[in-house]
Amino acid sequence: MEFRIDLIDTKVECCEAYDMKSLEAQIEKAIELNKALMLDVHAVSHQTTFDPRSEKMLYSAMIHFRLKK
Repeated sequence: MEFRIDLIDTKVECCEAYDMKSLEAQIEKAIELNKALMLDVHAVSHQTTFDPRSEKMLYSAMIHFRLKK
């Protein structure tokens, strides 16, 4: 029986919130969780849009993680 472990090379996560403080908290939590998988942040992109249903600004972020070198 062969036991083989493959590492995750790259991963992308999305976060959304109605205020910047909550979005920052979600990003920090995602970073901490991915440290356990030996992934570092490669890039973060963000966007702000208006949500007409809630009549609030909606903040979103995409976090690209890559394997630590």
